[in-house]
Amino acid sequence: MQVFDASSMIYAWNHYPVRQFPGLWQWIAAQIEEKNLKMPSVAFVEEVAKESPDCADWLKDHNLELLEITNAITQDAMRIKGLLGIVDDNYHPKGVGENDILILATARAHRAELVSDEGVQFRLPDKSSKRKIPAVCAMPEVAVPCINFVTFIKRSDAVFR
Repeated sequence: MQVFDASSMIYAWNHYPVRQFPGLWQWIAAQIEEKNLKMPSVAFVEEVAKESPDCADWLKDHNLELLEITNAITQDAMRIKGLLGIVDDNYHPKGVGENDILILATARAHRAELVSDEGVQFRLPDKSSKRKIPAVCAMPEVAVPCINFVTFIKRSDAVFR
């Protein structure tokens, strides 16, 4: 199962319009129906619905399963936040935010691969709090497999006609 970050879903929606890539979106709809593709509720409500309402409507119409934030997920998010040295709500503007950490913790809780199109940091920043989602996923204490949307498509071997 893949857990989608808002960045990947919005990236896909903006770069592969349904009108021009209907086969891709039929395949994505099938992945949703087969429960292979899910999204944390915080990513959907706080990001996709606000930044791309038409994408949110399409996902709702195709019955995307939203993964709720549980107490266990919140506790793991607090642990990750501590690993990054983030105190109170002092998130670094160049690093992950509260929603990002909840999304990571949700993927961990469901033992799922995270699909995120946040930028890969080839050189880790001097402060852990400046890490983006892929760098946080790669931390041994977090250990969430993370790929971007294009890798998700390529790896599927699906052919869209």
